[in-house]
Amino acid sequence: MPALEAPPPEMSAAAREALRSYTPARIALERTGVSLATRPLLDFQLAHARARDAVQAAVDVRMLCDELRRFGRDALALKSRAPDRATYLRRPDMGRSLSDESVALLTPGEYDVVFVVADGLSAFAAERHASHVLQSLLPLLADWRVAPVCVVEQGRVAIGDEIGEALHAELAVVLIGERPGLTSPDSLGAYITAGPRRGRKDSERNCISNIRDEGLTHEAAAHRLHYYLTEARRLRVTGLAIKDPAQDPPELLPR
Repeated sequence: MPALEAPPPEMSAAAREALRSYTPARIALERTGVSLATRPLLDFQLAHARARDAVQAAVDVRMLCDELRRFGRDALALKSRAPDRATYLRRPDMGRSLSDESVALLTPGEYDVVFVVADGLSAFAAERHASHVLQSLLPLLADWRVAPVCVVEQGRVAIGDEIGEALHAELAVVLIGERPGLTSPDSLGAYITAGPRRGRKDSERNCISNIRDEGLTHEAAAHRLHYYLTEARRLRVTGLAIKDPAQDPPELLPR
């Protein structure tokens, strides 16, 4: 009969705190018998509730448009074909195309880039971060022909392809709320697509993720977006052909 191994020694409270200081992941949690202690259990339930709220919340399109106009940017309020949040979550395809009324609002022009802000799976992310990223980025694009910013309710990434195609924009950038995690209910993603048109594949895009206060700062996200847009303009392509920047400036590194 094999010898029984001794149980590992209990980790001290100081050791647990030191370990947790390296990551927001739920590690070294306190236990009471075979169950979690009350505090980590309540923390988990709160994080889970925040993630559910982020998915279910409706984006305040008017607020976002007003905020963009305050710093001198034209903004269009658009909707996808999904009539409500429940339908949007059940029917991803309806979030990838515009309603007929929204299509009628788009006027073709000669644009280098169009920025699309969409709620995605976290309206909180779009409301908290999108306009700040644009405020940091747009001064770097002073010589670019920028289309009116399109703020889309119930939108997914691919809706930027239809918008870019309708506006005749050479590039489309979709700033969209990412799927919430238990430590990140308000994480924003940015998707860059050259030659936007319906039917583009995800492999034809570049993505910047984890834009939030505890992750990639607004200024760092703007720096990376400027790099990708400049490369896409030079190469006339996005996706695997564009490599990540060699190094971010130290002051812009993720927290």
